[in-house]
Amino acid sequence: MKKILLIEDDVTVRENTAELLELSEYKVITSNDGKQGCIKAQAELPDIIICDIMMPEMDGYGVLQVLSENPKTANIPFIFLSAKTEHKDIRRGMDLGADDYLTKPFEELDLLSAIESRIAKVAILNSFQKEQSSNEDTGKLKNISELREHFESNPILSFKKGEYIYEKDKQSNFFYLVKSGVVKTHHNDDKGKELITYLYKSGDFLGDASEDPQASNSDYATAMENTELYAISREDLYSILIHNPHISIKLLEILNNNLVGLKKQLMNMAYGSVRKKTANTILLFAEKIEKHPLQSIRISRSDLASVAGMAAESLIRTLSEFKKEGFIEIEGRNIKILNSQALRNID
Repeated sequence: MKKILLIEDDVTVRENTAELLELSEYKVITSNDGKQGCIKAQAELPDIIICDIMMPEMDGYGVLQVLSENPKTANIPFIFLSAKTEHKDIRRGMDLGADDYLTKPFEELDLLSAIESRIAKVAILNSFQKEQSSNEDTGKLKNISELREHFESNPILSFKKGEYIYEKDKQSNFFYLVKSGVVKTHHNDDKGKELITYLYKSGDFLGDASEDPQASNSDYATAMENTELYAISREDLYSILIHNPHISIKLLEILNNNLVGLKKQLMNMAYGSVRKKTANTILLFAEKIEKHPLQSIRISRSDLASVAGMAAESLIRTLSEFKKEGFIEIEGRNIKILNSQALRNID
């Protein structure tokens, strides 16, 4: 509810005008003289001030001058409501900085219209200032580190293991930065077999950077363990990239590196031996989950198989071979790498 300060010494005019404004769903604060009006304006900071001119203690011109010199009240819309109808009086009021000047007796609709237009003007100007401030803020980004800091100023989104972050063919609304956890992007082939297309770890960017507001997700993204993400709207991201071309180039390089990694993964799936696919996939998971080589990785066999692009039976058989050769240790669903160099050397 918008707040109006009405400064008027005539009791009848003050009460009738206050009643009119309250019926129009405004909160009304009243004052019967200019001096008290200034005190209430500075204490209440109303959305708009309506003020008589001829009053005891301090006239309306004095009120406007005092309030215009105070930074807290200088930008509050100010409307004179006066019986002084001569052009010179109106001119003086407007020259002092009044936003409008209505003469008594006034039409109710004229007063309400003047109030609504002044409040709307303030809202529009505030919107422009906010947009300009936002543009200035995004213009200050110097590098990817500051882009990450911009993400980190947003609330954290939490996802439990197995929970979708986004789904294929649904509208893409956000772009993400992984704070903690691991995210897989994946889709299903014609036979319903899942194929993991990429793994994202802490510090990785995730999502569709397209400027098309109607763009939809090309695959699924699922938390592989309890995961926390920062998110900004794609509109916010696009605004950042527009105002920071150097950031656009750096982000493009990062996303291109993701594509290079995906290409290597696909090449490995297409042409690598079963043993090499399995070894590379174990090492990839260890890297993405950021585990020390001697720590266990808790990962499902189906996820390993879908990344490696092989049947689960083939993967399980190969894991057994690696265990016998002393490359890994298997405890339930946990895999511990015992010899990472041997895995890297597999052809």
